[in-house]
Amino acid sequence: MADPIELLIQGRAHDLGGGFAVRRVLPSAKRRMVGPFIFLDHFGPMDVPPGGGMEVRPHPHIGLATVTYLFDGGIFHRDSLGFAQPIKPGDVNWMTAGRGIVHSERTEPEMRRTGFRMHGVQTWVALPKTHEETAPAFEHVEAARLPAWQEQGAALRLIVGTYAGRTAPTTHFSPIFYVGGELSAGAKFVVSPEHAERALYVADGSVTVGDRVLTVGDLAVLATGATAELVAGADGAKLMLLGGAAMDGPRHIWWNFVSSTKERIEQAKDDWRAGRFAMVPGDPEFIPLPDR
Repeated sequence: MADPIELLIQGRAHDLGGGFAVRRVLPSAKRRMVGPFIFLDHFGPMDVPPGGGMEVRPHPHIGLATVTYLFDGGIFHRDSLGFAQPIKPGDVNWMTAGRGIVHSERTEPEMRRTGFRMHGVQTWVALPKTHEETAPAFEHVEAARLPAWQEQGAALRLIVGTYAGRTAPTTHFSPIFYVGGELSAGAKFVVSPEHAERALYVADGSVTVGDRVLTVGDLAVLATGATAELVAGADGAKLMLLGGAAMDGPRHIWWNFVSSTKERIEQAKDDWRAGRFAMVPGDPEFIPLPDR
């Protein structure tokens, strides 16, 4: 049988500040995007002691949507549209940046006081050229509203898009799928071949695909149309399935900006430097434009 894995990418360590470390998986020198997904950060699992937590100050985005999904813990989101929304495990925060938005991500005071366990994934989805300059927006979708089902020991939840005859209510702008899975030991299922570009990311435990064992930090890009059967290891696994249609051309990415043109990114840099973005009500701090 042909190897269903076209490419294997390992996440690399990246510090967000304050000792809050993540694995950065996309973009990679090996592969810039999978479907519309252009960025993937994986944080945890980690036990955060009292007094610790996430302190990502207000910062801008253009040309993308952010998608936050948690297995454990919590994050409090604020943005320049005035939304203030905690996200809990199983829920989805989808923020459309479009022509420009600013947001912060912090740990709530009660969680900071007691300490907590943190584990989740944040991805960025590039917007098609027809929607790169769309109005910014924010949407919170509770876990109970997302399609969830079981397959041979795998508990699956469709976060965004369409997959295996199911459709999530989450806003999206191009063909996409994003599935969170929690697998018991030995759980087995086949990844649907319906989307042109597909990948799986192992967030905890291990899975076997073909004759390869994938562990935490591995992103396997699957060959188009290939049958990919996953088998969870002895400790089970947590994973994300993601992808969709190929993007309508390459994307440039610089800091928190994504665009089909370099000129638009230069404009966004100038706008942030000059204070032309709307700021976050109740959160007056901000991250200055980096040097590079």
